Amino acid sequence: MFVAEKATGHLIEVLDTQALFDPHSQQVRGSLHYGEEAQDPELFKKAELAFPSGEALPVCWTDPDYRRQS
Repeated sequence: MFVAEKATGHLIEVLDTQALFDPHSQQVRGSLHYGEEAQDPELFKKAELAFPSGEALPVCWTDPDYRRQS
């Protein structure tokens, strides 16, 4: 699955989709796809990621208390 860095728009291939979907995980392991080759895997903060279209990640992926009412 690919997501994008909000600041640059560069694509990141998520290597651990379970961490992406887990609202308790604040980071995901991914490989930056920029230039001719994919870069070595590294950790990316989910708060700095979005879908390639620019749409934000779902709240249920980023906030462990998303079901609580304010």
